[in-house]
Amino acid sequence: MSHYLVKLSFMVLSVLVTGCQGLPSLEGRSQSSAYTQSQVADTYFAQAMRPVEEQQEQGLSGIYPLIEADEAFAARMMLAKYAQRSLDVQYYIWRRDMTGTMLFEALHEAADRGVRVRLLLDDNNTSGLDPILLGLHAHENIEVRLFNPFILRGARWWGFLTDFDRLNRRMHNKSFTADNTLSIIGGRNIGDEYFGATDDVLFADLDILSAGAAVRDVSEDFDKYWHSASSYPLERVLPNRSGMSLDELRERAVTIQNSPAAQRYVSYLRASPFIQQLHERNVEFEWLKVRMVSDDPRKGLGRAEKEDLLIQQFQDIIGNPTIDVELISPYFVPTEAGVEAFAWLLRKGVEVKVLTNSLSATDVAVVHAGYAKRRKALLEAGVSLYEMQKHSAQAPKMKRKKRFLGSSGSSLHAKTFSVDQKHVFVGSFNFDPRSANLNTELGFVIDSSHLAKRINQAFYDEIPAHAYQVKVTETGRIYWVEQHESGVKTYTSEPKTSLWRRATTRMLSWLPIEGLL
Repeated sequence: MSHYLVKLSFMVLSVLVTGCQGLPSLEGRSQSSAYTQSQVADTYFAQAMRPVEEQQEQGLSGIYPLIEADEAFAARMMLAKYAQRSLDVQYYIWRRDMTGTMLFEALHEAADRGVRVRLLLDDNNTSGLDPILLGLHAHENIEVRLFNPFILRGARWWGFLTDFDRLNRRMHNKSFTADNTLSIIGGRNIGDEYFGATDDVLFADLDILSAGAAVRDVSEDFDKYWHSASSYPLERVLPNRSGMSLDELRERAVTIQNSPAAQRYVSYLRASPFIQQLHERNVEFEWLKVRMVSDDPRKGLGRAEKEDLLIQQFQDIIGNPTIDVELISPYFVPTEAGVEAFAWLLRKGVEVKVLTNSLSATDVAVVHAGYAKRRKALLEAGVSLYEMQKHSAQAPKMKRKKRFLGSSGSSLHAKTFSVDQKHVFVGSFNFDPRSANLNTELGFVIDSSHLAKRINQAFYDEIPAHAYQVKVTETGRIYWVEQHESGVKTYTSEPKTSLWRRATTRMLSWLPIEGLL
């Protein structure tokens, strides 16, 4: 027994010492920057886009909304497949599943062609990825960095206990940029549930494929994050560790690609008109004024100035709404201050509509608890409130329904809003305290009455058919209205949820954690 206690004491001491170790030095870290337009002028994408860009007014950006989940995956694969100079890739989540493995291998294949690959991942969701990341990082043309890394890789909970203030701040940005010519930003992470490639939860989401001036802004922003004090070269976080061989990664990708599930998925991709447009270099961009908004990466250490935060950039660009605000957010936690702001807008005559997830559809019940405690106040202030119904997950279908939120989706994940029928935001920002104060975020503010009208129309045509409208009686009782072809159904408690889930969510709403949601 004494031998066991001594051994256990050494194990505990080892964990304590490891957990308290400081971060590795960044001294001597390699420096690199996005390639200039002249350096990529001879690339496939630059040559394809040059005739189109030359016809546009200087400073405009081309945008193409990626609404369908499988098309969003295909667009990323296309960027990786045809890149000739550089791939700058930045994500919050990257799954080790079918689409995640295929995209890892696409980066590997690009590097084998001589493409410089810079992969920046937030370290909060990299559990189990270390071997793959080490294998990629070992390639002479690939460098991997981790944002706000965990030094103790196994027991990450200990990192939170010993370094909570830093590790509670995450990089939520999402971008995929090829040859500083085309870029994808938006709400999607990398994984089957974001790309319509699973029979489990599927997310209804929204990305933007962009060209022109906005791409250069994204590349410049990527450089800021790449060189920030929160971004650590992988070998400094995982010294003396061996990774998966790239041959093994290729074999795993081939096995996945040959599986029946992947074959079905690829067949859907081939049937998409958008895929044909990609191959024919005939994507119909809309050329508009686009402003990239992004948090200063120093926010990841709690050191960013207020004027360098994304939420302040919103205010500077959009100002105060005068007509309407239409908000779509999966994780909507308005807080008391947010409720007051909406009430102020409504008193000025501004119409406010909000779509978020219902309790049955959300994948984060604690966030729903933060929203639910403010729901009654929002309704009494006059907000038109909708909650996405949980639908059965559907793989991509041959027939596209052309809905604003896509043809499939069992849970809402898109983050977008329109203001005064002319400004539209698309990006990673959720309307919650975490996005505002803790996580770094990225997105576009697009001057597009066309896109704003699509969002407005969705609240009249599409959303009522796929979401509950939440209302409140004169006596203060909340109820939910569901539109059916056969009529209207009313619920007096959270629809299609168990008593246990409702009770748990209610208890979570009592906790003083709103600022962390």
